[in-house]
This record gives sequence, C-alpha cells and structure tokens, in this order.
Amino acid sequence: TMLILELLLLMSVLIKAEQPDCRLQGKAQLPDVLLKNNLYLLLCATFFHSFSNQKNCLFSVNYREFKFACTMIFAIEEINKNPNILPNHTLGYEIFNACGFSNILQSALSLSNGQDVVTDELNCTKVDTVQAIIGHSGSTPTIGTMHKCSYNFELFCISLYITSLAQLVKHFGWTWVGALSNDNDYGKNGIATFIKAAQEEGVCIEYSQAFESTGSKTSLKNIVDTIRTSTSKVIMAFMSHREIKILVDELYRQNITGLQWIGSDAWITDDSLADSQGHTLLIGSIGFTVRNAQIHGLGPFLQEVNPSQFPKSMFLREFWESIFQCSLSPNALQRACNGSEHLKYVKHPFTDVSDLRYANNVYKAVYAIAHALHNLLSCKQQKGPFANATCAQPTTIQPWQILHYLQTVNFSMNAEETVFFDSKGDSPARYELVNLRKVTKGTMEVATIGYYDAIQPRGQQFTMNNVNIIWGGGLRTVPVSLCSESCPLGTRKAVQKGRPICCFDCIPCPPGEISNTTDASDCVKCPFGYWSNSRGDECIIKTVEFLSFTEIMGIVLMMLGLLGAFLTMFIFAVFFHYKDTPIVKANNSELSFLLLFSLTLCFLCSLTFIGRPTEWSCMLRHTAFGITFVLCISCVLGKTIVVLMAFKATLPGRNVMKWFGPLQQRISVVSFTLVQVLICVLWLTISPPSPYMNMSYNREKIILECRLGSAVSFWAVLSYIGLLAVLCFILAFLARKLPDNFNEAKFITFSMLIFCAVWIAFIPAYISTPGKFTVAVEIFAILASSYSLLSCIFIPKCYVILLRPGANTKKHLLGKVPH
Repeated sequence: TMLILELLLLMSVLIKAEQPDCRLQGKAQLPDVLLKNNLYLLLCATFFHSFSNQKNCLFSVNYREFKFACTMIFAIEEINKNPNILPNHTLGYEIFNACGFSNILQSALSLSNGQDVVTDELNCTKVDTVQAIIGHSGSTPTIGTMHKCSYNFELFCISLYITSLAQLVKHFGWTWVGALSNDNDYGKNGIATFIKAAQEEGVCIEYSQAFESTGSKTSLKNIVDTIRTSTSKVIMAFMSHREIKILVDELYRQNITGLQWIGSDAWITDDSLADSQGHTLLIGSIGFTVRNAQIHGLGPFLQEVNPSQFPKSMFLREFWESIFQCSLSPNALQRACNGSEHLKYVKHPFTDVSDLRYANNVYKAVYAIAHALHNLLSCKQQKGPFANATCAQPTTIQPWQILHYLQTVNFSMNAEETVFFDSKGDSPARYELVNLRKVTKGTMEVATIGYYDAIQPRGQQFTMNNVNIIWGGGLRTVPVSLCSESCPLGTRKAVQKGRPICCFDCIPCPPGEISNTTDASDCVKCPFGYWSNSRGDECIIKTVEFLSFTEIMGIVLMMLGLLGAFLTMFIFAVFFHYKDTPIVKANNSELSFLLLFSLTLCFLCSLTFIGRPTEWSCMLRHTAFGITFVLCISCVLGKTIVVLMAFKATLPGRNVMKWFGPLQQRISVVSFTLVQVLICVLWLTISPPSPYMNMSYNREKIILECRLGSAVSFWAVLSYIGLLAVLCFILAFLARKLPDNFNEAKFITFSMLIFCAVWIAFIPAYISTPGKFTVAVEIFAILASSYSLLSCIFIPKCYVILLRPGANTKKHLLGKVPH
C-alpha cells in the first residue's frame, strides 16, 4: 500500500460516440456502493479484501481500506450539508470493490467510460458527469490506472517525501546505506529518486535491489545474501508491508541481526507486521509518516455504519458478518444476526479513530476536489492561461478545467491545516518522524521523535523533539554506517580508486595547510604569517625569530660587548693617567687614544645587532660597524707606519719623520675613514638595509632579519676593511724584527693575524648560518677581532704600567738597561 493516499486527478475522459448509436460490446463492472447526484466524486477501485492469491482472489476482509471508503462518504455528506461549498449542487460517489490489479483497471475504465447500466444494446451513449477519481491507496495500481485512463495527473508529495528520507539519512550521519524496494514501477522509481536525492546529500548507496512478494525465491535469496555480506548497517526499505514481512522473516530464520531499518510509511506503522515471525528485527526502525490528525465526527459516523445503509453492497454484508460472527443470509450455517448488533458496542480497528494519518488524506482529497468544483462553478476570475476562459456549466465540465482549479485551491481544515498545491502540483510536505518501539497485543507501537516541514527554510525543515530513540539491534546510541571512518581534523579525504566517494583514505594535510572539520575534502592553506600546528587542524601565528636581548645567546653576546667596552674605557683611563710615561708616549699616544676610542665604538656597535630589527637599527648596525672598524684599522695602520718611520729615521742621513708627523698621521686616519664613510653614504642612498621577514628558509618561523639592500655595498665595506687589515699586517710583519725591548710591531702583527683569521672564517659562516645565528656570527666576528686588537696591543702595555712600573722607562724601552 502507498504511504500517502495520492490525489491523482484522474480526470475522466468523457467518451463521445462519433455516430448517434453504438453497440454494447460487453458488460460494465458495477460499483459496490453507489450514490448518484448531479456531480460525482469517485473512489477508484479499492481492495476491500486482502488477497493472498490474485488468480483465485482468496481474501480476508480489509478493514483499513473500508475505513478509507467510509471516510470519503463522511466527507461527501459533510460537504453536501455545508451551504458554503457547492450550493445548489450535491456530490455523489461510486465505490468499486476490486480484487487484483486487472480488476482495478477494469473499474477505472468503467469510471472513465461513464456508462450507465443500459438494457438497450443499440444505444449506449448516455454519459454520466464523472468529475474526478480519488486513487486507490496502493501506488502501483494507481499509477497503472493513470497510464490507462487519465487525461492528466500529478503524483503529489512523493518526491518531497523521498527528499525528506534522504535528509533523514544525512542527519544521522549515515553515508553508507543499502536500498530495497518493491519490484514494480512505483518501487523502482521511488528508490531511484531516493538514490539521486541521497547522492545530492553526500550519501552513498552500497547496493540497490528489488523483489515482489509474488516473485521467485531466488530474488529474495539474493537480497538476503547481499545484506549478509554488506558492510552498511542501515537499510532504506521502500516497499509494502507484504514484502517487508517476507524479508524480515527470512532474515530472522538466518539470524541476520543488528540492522537499522528506515521504513517508508507503507509499513512503518502497519500493525500487520506484528503477525510476522521476524517483527522483532524491525524494533528500532525509524521513518517518516504523514502527520496524525483528528476528523471531528468521524468516530460516531463509523459506529453507525450498518448493512441497511447499502443493502446491495456485498462487501458490507461480509464486513458485518466478519465482525459479529453472524450471518445475514437466511439459510446460512452460522447463527443469524438478530439486529441488535451495533459497532458502538465493539472495540475494533475499523472504529478506532486514534490514528487517522491516511484517512485524513482521503478527507482532504475530497475537500480539495469539492473546493476546486466550487471555484470552477463560481467562475471566479483566475490569473494565468485560464483567466479569460468561459465559465463552465455543470453538464459540460472539462477535465483540464478541474485540474486548473485544483492546482489553485487554498483552504483551511478545522483551522489546523492549510491545504494548497505549489506550482509543481505538490502539496506541503509535512511528516512525523516515528520510531517503532515495541509490539503489544498485535499492535506496533510507535513514538513521534521528530518532524519534517518542507515549507520551512532549508536547514530548519527537520527538527527532533528530544525523545529517547530505540535503535535497531538494541543499540543505545546512533548506529554507525560508514564505508570509511570519518577523517579527523588535520586530514583530508582521498577517494579510493574505483569506489564511491564515501569510501576514502585519510591523508594528513601537508605542512602549512590545515583542515579544521571532519571529512574535509581539501586542506586549506594558512594565511600569510600563519603556519599549521603539529596536528594540522589550526593555523597559528608563526614564531617570530630574531636575536633578542632576553635569550641566553643574546645576553651572553651583549655582556661580552659591554665587557669589551668597559675594559677599553678602563685602559683608556689607565693610559690617560700615565700619559706622561715613556710607554704611553712612545709610538704616538694620540693614535693610541683614538684607537681606544674606536675600539670602544666597535664593542658598542655589536649591541645594534641584538634586538628586533627596525629600519633605523638595520641602517645603523652595518654602517656603524663598517666605519668604526675602518677607524680602528686606520689607527693601527698609522701606528705601524710610525714604527717603521721611527726606525728609518735613526739611520744616518734619513729624516723621514718629517713626512709622517702627527699631522700626516691624522690626515691618513681621516682619509682612510672618509673612504668608508663615502661607501656607506652611497649604500644608504642607493639601497639601504631594511627589516625583512624571511619566510622561505624556515616555513614554521618568521625570521626577522636585516635585508642588505645592496649586497655589493655590504661586501665593499668588508673588502675595504680587509684591504686595510692586510696592508697593516704586511707592514707590521716587516717591522717585527726591529730592535726594541717593546717592539709594538710584533703585537700588531699578532693582532692583525687574529683579525684576518676571524674575518676570513666569518665569510663562509655568515653565508651558511641561518636565521638569528647569522647575526650571532657577525657579532662574534666583531667581538673577536676587537678583543684581539685590545689584548694584543694594549694589555701588554697595561701589564708593564701597572705591574712592572720599573720597566716603564726610556732606557728600558731602548734596550739600554742590562738584564
């Protein structure tokens, strides 16, 4: 049976004879219940019997279908009594009792032909005004009927219902499911629509199979084998109660359990499932069904149904005899009914109005057609292609007219629900999500656990009502049905070759990229200045690295620089205090003081390399370093030249000191220094050093460094210092063997040797050392070369001044004091 009683709009094709008479070819099927009025609303052939063999039509009474028929009669009588709907017109009906699909088609053809019961075989052209057909509750026979005798039809709600099922599967995180259906047009089309809707929601179908209760056992065996070997734990069963009972019975016999069923409303609330052996496997099933409703007055109406209302109805007699176990026939073997039987004295599913989900659809269908007829006969001006159409007469109503007006109805049912159809012909999809919880005395007990309303915005259509859910297999938590486990944060999905998209491997995000959601399809690159953490699920600000005053290496280098400056100033003070002594006056004390001053600047300039690089610090550190070191080497070079000149002047006929006196010494120092100043000015003018965030060397860190700007200028500064140092070393080396007890040239040679060795080693270390260690190497070279000059040139003199004052005499310096 169908989950929702469709409004089919089987508008009858009114057959007109081409000639004034015709010959009757056969006997039309007669309705089981008939009430003729000037307008007809028809319930197309329904099963008043549940059959087990279509060929022989073996059956038992189907109370559910009969309740639908009585609901239609109740609605028609209610409308006929209502002066606001179809005034001056009354509705009639014909109800056919069919057994099997072929009988349904025969009944439908009888309706569409519109033939009266005639006795004159030469005149069979009289046509009734059959306006509409309300379809059978089974979708397959209804669809077949539409194909045979419909002018136009719409199958309402099914696409929306299937969409809601796909969203339900997605809501619980089931991305790997099986799909089963009836092996007929309705089942195949329905499951095909479900598969498409599920795939749009990112759900994969592991298998899709169909079978019929009347089919071969092979198809059932194949389905059971598929379920047994499959890895999905959720099954969408888009089939009737007959097929689901056969299937779960077989699964029960083979002990296949632990499945979560999603049921269509063709069976999810069907009490007949309680009769199946495997009904326990369905406990925990969930599915959408139409919302329950109350039809005021229907209960008393059903209790008043009796055979005297329709004395010609054979089914009503069978129905009565079945309930009261008596006979209405005078010669029957059963006891005769005595007339005291009344439905209000019995408790029976037929009179139970606690669950009117589908009967309410019949009720609304009748009212929808009645309102359409009312609007049509009222000839209201309508928008659209029929706006200027001629008003219809009751005897000449055309099917397309009813179809148009039916699509435009909009009315309320008892102020609780509004009935209307959208542009596609679909009525509002409103469903209850029910959970099959247990079986009690032949009744499948369900609980409403949520709602679906297609009118709401997407994302708000599906709501849960916080009711505890009983899951399939006795689980207390939501079952898991995945082809692959969810990819955690920090990974992305990589679809396995040749398999659905739900089957994938989890690949860690590469460095610098993250995924902060589960099952991410791609990793996202971190923005500028950020890097992925170790888990790959978050972008964090990159560590900024530079030689800081607060870190150990920075503190050590800073202390060494300050210590060197302090020692230099101490020596300066000693020399100033003993400035009149021979050892200080020897070899130009003025150059010694200038050298001590430049060494102090050399030690202090190393501090500019420590700390966060800024625009000013970058320009200062390299230029200050270059200028102070040239000043320092210039002073040493001057002292070396003075030593050479002094000893050359002692030779007879030589007076070279006049060419390199104090003035010339000052000029030489200033000249050498001005060259470096010029180089630095050009450097700062053309392309000055600037702070730079180096992200290429270490992707996890931002290395703050000073970009050289002009590498040529930087190496020119170093080359000029090196040139002066080499020249100084050569001159000092030449003067190392001159006679003197305190030959300063020897100490200058040692200091220049260390100086040159340090800066030669600096070049490869500077190029190969990364990050802040590059700065540390540069500071170390500055400090090492400065300490070499300080220790080799001035420490020995301080030793003599402070610890051996007796040696601080002119005679001793000239080597005239005996040892």
